[in-house]
Amino acid sequence: MHRVPAILLGLALLAPTAALADYYAYCVRGRIQVDQRSPDQMRSQLGACPMSQGFNLRSEAEGFARRNFGGVGGSCSCR
Repeated sequence: MHRVPAILLGLALLAPTAALADYYAYCVRGRIQVDQRSPDQMRSQLGACPMSQGFNLRSEAEGFARRNFGGVGGSCSCR
């Protein structure tokens, strides 16, 4: 019974670093947005395009948006 948590912990430690990215900056309907959904989910649900690599912290993604697009809500284009 104690093997299951140990196995899950082991798998989590072996996961690629990119899988740990929790936040992305996206262009959604011409405005920058930070969200936790994956690029595939955002593309299929909202027609959004990713504007950044993944960040571990929301503040990092918002900082990227501020430096590159004037912040969340700034204008953008997926073209």
